[in-house]
Amino acid sequence: MEALNAKDCCINTATLGFREPLATSATRIADAGFGYITPWRQEVDEEHPELAAAALRSAGLQVAGYCRTMYFTAADAAGRQAAIASNAQALRAAAVLGAPCLVAVVGGLPPGSREIAGGRRQIIDGLAALLPVMRETGVRIALEPLHPVYAADRSLLNTIDQALDWCAELDPSGEGWFGVAIDAYHTWWDPRLAAATARAGKRIMGFHVCDWRLDTRDPLQDRGMMGDGVIDLRAMRAQVQGAGYLGPVEVEIFSRLDWWQRDPEEVLAMCRQRLESYC
Repeated sequence: MEALNAKDCCINTATLGFREPLATSATRIADAGFGYITPWRQEVDEEHPELAAAALRSAGLQVAGYCRTMYFTAADAAGRQAAIASNAQALRAAAVLGAPCLVAVVGGLPPGSREIAGGRRQIIDGLAALLPVMRETGVRIALEPLHPVYAADRSLLNTIDQALDWCAELDPSGEGWFGVAIDAYHTWWDPRLAAATARAGKRIMGFHVCDWRLDTRDPLQDRGMMGDGVIDLRAMRAQVQGAGYLGPVEVEIFSRLDWWQRDPEEVLAMCRQRLESYC
């Protein structure tokens, strides 16, 4: 298996902890030798996304994706419609940025609810409502399954197989508007990981890497740098690429207690080293 070249890899800006303006992060990422970036909505003025787009072009980076959707679940119809409107705006901004896909983190149980099936129905209906805007912009949606620990508050979508079932319902003709982002942190534990990845095939729109620390202190913001945990990232990469994915390997590390405390240049240098050594 060939070693990774940084030019073929992506830095998700969450890895740098949102401590600097997007233009500064983009310049750092490009100077470190990476070819791709995935920005977050909080870094982009979606009323004027052309400003962020110009900064990314100036740095010489390609955009791998755009993070992320507003949660689709809500306590009432007005909340659900607000989420759809927000996510439509994100799709339009993604198009200006040149992002091929918007990453969907879909939401957990509606506030005050214990109805898992009803919450999932809200999500699927909300995703379906975005299809006209997806056709208008050409931007696809990458459903990202999250680890089950987040089911209550962040995501009722928890496995690759589940995401693919939703894709089949939302996109029965296989046009490719809906796909899946496979994040190692969220999916490494799944007994069906290899089979589900193979099943995903052309639906794979992203592959995110970090590591699961054996002594995780915070399941949300204590992700490990590649090689600092228990995930066989090289095996996962082989599975994803074997399924036909040709896009960049994307580093996405939430690390409030460690990497977000370090100099961004140190973080990027370590990302490059660890991608080569462990992915």
